Amino acid sequence: MGLFRRKKAEPEPEPTPEPAPTLPEPPGQDERGLRSVEDQRAWTLSMIHELPPFGMQLLDAVGLGLCEEIRSDVNLPGFDNTAMDGYAVRAQDIAAATADAPIVLEVVGRIAAGEPATAGLGEADLAEGQAIRIMTGAPIPSGADAVIPFERTDRGEDEVRCFGPVPEGANIRRRGSDVEEGDLLITEGTRLNDRAIGLLAGVGIDQVMVRPRPRVVVIATGSELVEPGMDLEDDHQIYDSNSWMLAAAAGAAGAQVYRVGLLADDPEQVKQSISDQLVRADLVVTSGGISEGDHDIIKEVMPELGMVDFSRVAMQPGKPQGFGLIGEDEIPVFMLPGNPVSAYVSFENFVRPAIRKLMGVEPHLREPRRAIASTVLRSKPGVAQFHRGFVRTDMSGRRTVEPVGGSGSYLLDSLQRSNCLILMERDVEMIAAGQSVMVWAVDEE
Repeated sequence: MGLFRRKKAEPEPEPTPEPAPTLPEPPGQDERGLRSVEDQRAWTLSMIHELPPFGMQLLDAVGLGLCEEIRSDVNLPGFDNTAMDGYAVRAQDIAAATADAPIVLEVVGRIAAGEPATAGLGEADLAEGQAIRIMTGAPIPSGADAVIPFERTDRGEDEVRCFGPVPEGANIRRRGSDVEEGDLLITEGTRLNDRAIGLLAGVGIDQVMVRPRPRVVVIATGSELVEPGMDLEDDHQIYDSNSWMLAAAAGAAGAQVYRVGLLADDPEQVKQSISDQLVRADLVVTSGGISEGDHDIIKEVMPELGMVDFSRVAMQPGKPQGFGLIGEDEIPVFMLPGNPVSAYVSFENFVRPAIRKLMGVEPHLREPRRAIASTVLRSKPGVAQFHRGFVRTDMSGRRTVEPVGGSGSYLLDSLQRSNCLILMERDVEMIAAGQSVMVWAVDEE
């Protein structure tokens, strides 16, 4: 026997494979196997994360979500200035002026916008009986406490006749009367519009921290679909409307949109095309292929790309819903039903809030408005109903709403003619004419 015989090495244990990642626990269901709209929305939004912020020039930031609180470092206006063309005066000097007995003042200088207040008299105060010709936006000279507009004078050059009095402070924009130093201007989460850009520029801000436009890829599947502008070669073909409508809706919500060409019901083509798109996507939206049919291709392919969930939601239209996180980067994907109205209502309920969360914009969901039903509204029991509607506002501000079109989820014309969605909660089966109802004004930002 060898003196130093080696002991046989014990075989190393097989490494325990890590469990496959899964989506968070989905919402509960009612006795019919349906999730509530609110639970489904909250669940999907819990897996959507705001995009990282970066600094952008003002014009590039229009429509983006602000991710900082903006306070003013300056007063606006920064100095007392005139609100109109006229003469800077001492109000007491012309207190007794009338059209029949004008008071004459000596014109001792002129100040235009962009010139210092000392341009008229130097460092001296405006004295009794004196006036300075002054243009809109010019600083108020020392000693003056009012501006009389040209229209109430004879517009004299060396001396001016004033045909009436003006109160102290008349036509003067006081320093800080619009914005004071330290004032909160815009809160975090605000989507910057043209007025906000004007305000920021007005206080000297040229860059802001914002979140970029989410890159949204929109895909429609179906061998029956044909691109608009092409000929329909068979009776069973239809023009694709969903991807165009959803792409437009995503763009209106603030996204940078990539609409992908139509995909036939070929599993490998669909799988490869979606995989290829993930490199430029923060969010993917598909329509069609998630029901119970034999050719529901999205339902077949998506589980191979990542973590997905298909469910039924207590809403009409839009009961079938799909959501997942796919690819190495776990890109969120919303899989919407194929009927146009169902796809649009689903977008408003789930995709638009997700886009706004990616942008860091509040609120995520549209603010409901109250309106008076002009006719009876009905809903199936146990589901949230989203009727297409048209809301009108009269001169007194009273809103009335009426349904547009029938109940079919394929009715594109009535969808186009509507300007709101009428919201009926799942426990409401009827709203009588004259009763109030909540609506989403979908034509608003």
